[in-house]
Amino acid sequence: MIPISVCIIAKNEEKYIESCLKPLMPYGFEIIVVDTGSTDHTKEIALKYTDKVYDFEWINDFSAARNFSLQKASHNYVLVLDCDEFLIDIDIDAIYRLLEEHPRGVGMILRNDYYELNGKQENSPHRVERLFHKRYYHYIYSIHENVADIKTDATYFERYDIPFIVDHVGYCGNDDQKNKKVERNNSLLFREIEKNPNDPYFYFQVGQSFNSVEDYENAYIYYHKAFALPISPDQPWLPIIVTAYLNSMNQTGRSEEALAFFLPLYDQFCGDTDFLCNIGVAYLNSNQPLKAMMEFVKAVQAPVDHKQGSNTYIPYYNMGYINEMLGNFPAAVNFYQKSGRYGYPLALQRLAQLGIPLETES
Repeated sequence: MIPISVCIIAKNEEKYIESCLKPLMPYGFEIIVVDTGSTDHTKEIALKYTDKVYDFEWINDFSAARNFSLQKASHNYVLVLDCDEFLIDIDIDAIYRLLEEHPRGVGMILRNDYYELNGKQENSPHRVERLFHKRYYHYIYSIHENVADIKTDATYFERYDIPFIVDHVGYCGNDDQKNKKVERNNSLLFREIEKNPNDPYFYFQVGQSFNSVEDYENAYIYYHKAFALPISPDQPWLPIIVTAYLNSMNQTGRSEEALAFFLPLYDQFCGDTDFLCNIGVAYLNSNQPLKAMMEFVKAVQAPVDHKQGSNTYIPYYNMGYINEMLGNFPAAVNFYQKSGRYGYPLALQRLAQLGIPLETES
């Protein structure tokens, strides 16, 4: 077995840190917790699970704190987590095998990002870079830090998936909490943009900040700035910005612009059900309901990709809406029922407006 150190930075995370640390205990990881100035019980809770809790003075630089945690690790291989990420599934033997097969690669965990949309909790899974050899890699950027080659700071390296799945609740919270987080993140991101004006990554992340509080106009502005710069096709965040940029266009009355921009790229991204649903909405907003229907049908027929909604209740609801628009009332009700069985609020609301009870599937 190749020993692994789990490295975590924390500040005022008493709400989450036990849920983060407790599931790690059965697997023999060394656990490193670096505290950047907590005034609550974060350190006290962490000490229940590890005696390797260290202080680091916060200097508005997440990479500096991350790299300090790597220095404190006894083992060369490190697995980096956040306090609001909770392990839900792991195949530790497979991870050890993969480390032997990819000694200089970077392992990608599967992270389920939870957030609220249209009155329903959504879950969007993404692969993120977290397992690597600390003599080969470190972190760069003060915010939304990236793994990079320790000698060159290059972010192009071998990536491979590992069977390590976490639930991430960092995008949840009330409006005040979200707005404070956006203000903090963007202050650091704008500083990075001043230093790296031609790097699309930072414009993308500013767009994500605005997107998280449903400020779609500003999100569109910064996604647009990102796409005005060259984006490497192997960037792991490319599928995320594609869907987010599309959605911001649909949300701000730019659906025809969305179709003009993304249809030439359709074959590259049509394997993603979020993309299909957003193209469907763009067609629908552009008064092309039959073309929209085709995209929603493709989404429900696609292999299940663990994305809540875009495989099921979102396309079902829109197929119901289109059928109702076209006068096919029985088909509309059937699709509203399909969507409503998943608890989708818009479908339930429309069934209630029509005076039709939700039926359980026979």
